[in-house]
Amino acid sequence: MFERPEGGDRALIVALAFGRGDDRDRMSEVTALAASAGAQVVAQVRGRRERPDAALFAGRGKVAEIAERKAATSADLVIFDHSLSGVQQRNLEEALSCRVVDRATLILDIFAQRARSAEGKLQVELAQLNHMATRLVGSWTHLERQKGGIGLRGPGETQLETDRRLIAQRVKLLRGRLSRVARSRATQSRTRRRAAVRTIALVGYTNAGKSTLFNRLTGSHVHAADQLFATLDTTLRRLHVDAAESMVLSDTVGFIRDLPHDLVAAFSATLSEAADADLLLHVIDASAANRDDQIAAVEAVLAAIGADGVPQLRVYNKCDLAQMPAGAERDACGNICNIRTSALTGAGCAELRAALAERFPRDPTTPPAPHSISTPALSR
Repeated sequence: MFERPEGGDRALIVALAFGRGDDRDRMSEVTALAASAGAQVVAQVRGRRERPDAALFAGRGKVAEIAERKAATSADLVIFDHSLSGVQQRNLEEALSCRVVDRATLILDIFAQRARSAEGKLQVELAQLNHMATRLVGSWTHLERQKGGIGLRGPGETQLETDRRLIAQRVKLLRGRLSRVARSRATQSRTRRRAAVRTIALVGYTNAGKSTLFNRLTGSHVHAADQLFATLDTTLRRLHVDAAESMVLSDTVGFIRDLPHDLVAAFSATLSEAADADLLLHVIDASAANRDDQIAAVEAVLAAIGADGVPQLRVYNKCDLAQMPAGAERDACGNICNIRTSALTGAGCAELRAALAERFPRDPTTPPAPHSISTPALSR
């Protein structure tokens, strides 16, 4: 068992390109993820392979290079920007004599650090347990001896079964609690619809500026920071737009490339805000070099949660950094399809409000519907 050193981890990052892929964007992103998790990145290792190695993922030659860099930099942790099987992780830890963390585990660790609400903590724990359950066999194979003959019997399978049972019991408990949250959200959604309140959901890649835009539009002060996954808990606020129907704006967790499936499943209650919305504001970091890849990653997650059919308006944020003029773009039918904004300065936000009023105009003979917004309560 490897212990976390005092003062944080010294991490060596590994990002490989397969086929004709390019690992530069991957390396930049996983380095930011490691920093968000509290690690000190001391070295980076790149490489190229046609396909992953079944036993060591990176191959023996590359693992030997990683071991040399690890020793030279005194790294105590190796982070792979890829998904590793339980067997690959175990083999790598034996070869490198240190903890090895894959991309899914790294993201789960960040979520565990950032979760603040009771609901968020339960969702992260559920995702971690589901992720752990798939690795129990690999972790305990040295004890699985009960099925053998003389001299090969032992308590290993009993220990494995005990771990599985404990995890299954906890998962059942967490799912029960989260199902109550889901029912509460569904009730609130029906209430808003009966009150003719439109739900607008902010979605987008992590650190695209969703929370800053949320604060700019609603006058709120939710936590916004220049870091990955600064927001985990969904926040709802009234959005006042002149000549528009009553609206509620929700700020949701950011998406990322290769978001762990266990995390998407665990956050289904939270992500339902996007799937049930009347309109998605897809916030895009206009200054990102890999902007198109980030857009594709968000679209993939939206499809996974059943929100790909929800009408969408793209908001190209940070237009000041991208040296783009703020404003609106219309499609061939004359409908506003893209908005260029800077949530930090407020540029383009007037055009965004105008687009919402154009999308959901209020009948001048109908007064705005009063409505109070509350988030679902959850008993610990």
